Amino acid sequence: MSLSTSLLSEDQFTCSICLDVFTNPVSTPCGHSFCQVCICSYWDSNGNKACQCPLCKESFRKRPELHINRTLKEITEQFQRMAEAGLDVGGGLGGGGVEGGRGGGGVLGSDSRPPVPPRPGEMPVSVIAEMKNRFQRPATSRTPPPVSYPHPSTPQHTLPPPTSPGVALPSQRRFTLSGPADSTPDVPLCPAHLRGLDLFCRTDQTCVCATCVETEHQSHMILPAKREWQIKKSQLGITEVELRDLITERERKVEEIKTCLQDIQVCAERETQGTVHVFTSLVASVQRCQAELLQLVETARRAAHHHGQALLRELEQDISELKKKSSALTQLGQTDDCVLFLRVGARSLTLTRDWSDANVTSELSSGLVLRTVNQMVERFQEELRRLPEICGSVAPAGLQPPTDQAVSRHNPKVRKVQEYAADVTLDLATAHPRLLISEDRKQVRCSDQYQPVQDGPQRFNRVVCVLGQPGFSSGRHYWEVEVGGKTDWDVGVASSSINRKGKITVSPAHGYWFLSLRDRTDYAFRTEPSTALGLTTRPGKLGVFVDYEKGQVSFYDVEAKLLIYTYTDRFSDTIHPFFSPCTNKSGCNEAPLVICPISLPD
Repeated sequence: MSLSTSLLSEDQFTCSICLDVFTNPVSTPCGHSFCQVCICSYWDSNGNKACQCPLCKESFRKRPELHINRTLKEITEQFQRMAEAGLDVGGGLGGGGVEGGRGGGGVLGSDSRPPVPPRPGEMPVSVIAEMKNRFQRPATSRTPPPVSYPHPSTPQHTLPPPTSPGVALPSQRRFTLSGPADSTPDVPLCPAHLRGLDLFCRTDQTCVCATCVETEHQSHMILPAKREWQIKKSQLGITEVELRDLITERERKVEEIKTCLQDIQVCAERETQGTVHVFTSLVASVQRCQAELLQLVETARRAAHHHGQALLRELEQDISELKKKSSALTQLGQTDDCVLFLRVGARSLTLTRDWSDANVTSELSSGLVLRTVNQMVERFQEELRRLPEICGSVAPAGLQPPTDQAVSRHNPKVRKVQEYAADVTLDLATAHPRLLISEDRKQVRCSDQYQPVQDGPQRFNRVVCVLGQPGFSSGRHYWEVEVGGKTDWDVGVASSSINRKGKITVSPAHGYWFLSLRDRTDYAFRTEPSTALGLTTRPGKLGVFVDYEKGQVSFYDVEAKLLIYTYTDRFSDTIHPFFSPCTNKSGCNEAPLVICPISLPD
């Protein structure tokens, strides 16, 4: 393929990422070309983000399959060969090239006509010379010669071109000095040597003069300051596009936060109105309940009063009758008629009603109503005291992870999860040496002595815990653990790839999802930091339910039929039941964790 040298320009051979001539050029679907290594490195640095073009920012749904642009590579290689052969590329080499396009063989310097300036888009003469030096092939020697730089007193055309007989230095590989050696009049002067700062040291990222290059910056990467300025300026376009994207992203986030704040304001008003309405209804209900109780007390008092009055009337009548009989007996005792005495006396001694069991009783006397009211009010006050704590433990909207659901409520589905009962046993190969496991592998407790067991990669050697079998990689599974007699425990699930040696960091991010108890009352789900659970009752038997596909782990109070807590995540590995009886604390926590048999619901 022939190449018209008059059409060569810098943009045709420069990669916009490394700002160097193409090496194995490839083209993206949007039509832009880059070095194969440059674009692959650019995409790799973005991680899991979508691949996009560095120039136009067009995103691609999947990473494009890149193929080397053979035509562009051929043109680039031909350009390199021309540069190595010393041909005139893009208009001559500063007055020393051969004039082309006219069939003449004269030297350009001998022609009376002024040199033709490069057309728009063509590379200037200094850049062509620099490109020629850049593509000179190294010789077989491996000892790099010292780099020579132009001196202001030496004209540039008298300096020999820099060569690279050995391994090229960074400055020789990427750039060479071009342009006149004398300082430009408008360039600031070096404060140390009073010479123009028309060079740039990439190693120290500072402008230097020619004397600085010969003294402090001999082995550094040096190039003309204007050239560095052009490179930095060309990079501003990409940086500006990236900054616009960042600004757009942050503006979008600002709008999102404003929308969230508006939603929170609406929710706060709704919650306020609802809370006031509920408490107003509660006050009305308390007042109504108070009136009903007072009415009940009054009714009981009246019933007791009526019953007592009736008894009093009957007793007064009985007393009157007894008085009459007493008077008759007194008169009878004064008579001498024995027949009358016997007839009247026998009738007067007839037994009357037995009043020994007669009494007036009422539940009011026992104080049952008042005790019941006091107990109910105490429980209600306790719940009211805990209400701000429970509500305050919930993070504000937008900060609470959507996967966390700290709840403790009656759940009609507790019986349904028991349908997924799994036969879980303890894995002896993973148990810490201080753990004692029963023969049926259903109970585990911590002892004070280390057991003579063989260490292995699966065994925990610092934390007193053990995994269960089998492992789960799909489906739904449920098991129950007796925890009632302990002051401390950990129960849940763990990934099969967790760290089992030395100090262990427990959190869902490290493959642990479990509920814990500390000091009898401190219940928490182990996140970073731990999520405290304010439980009103202590579960004696804990149910664990896993839905692998949904990534959910739920904990139930089996006896109270309450859902304690649900955590939602994504499982990417096999998970196992996890148990830790914790240390026995000098006998205070020596009770074992027991995997219980499950009674399936009817």
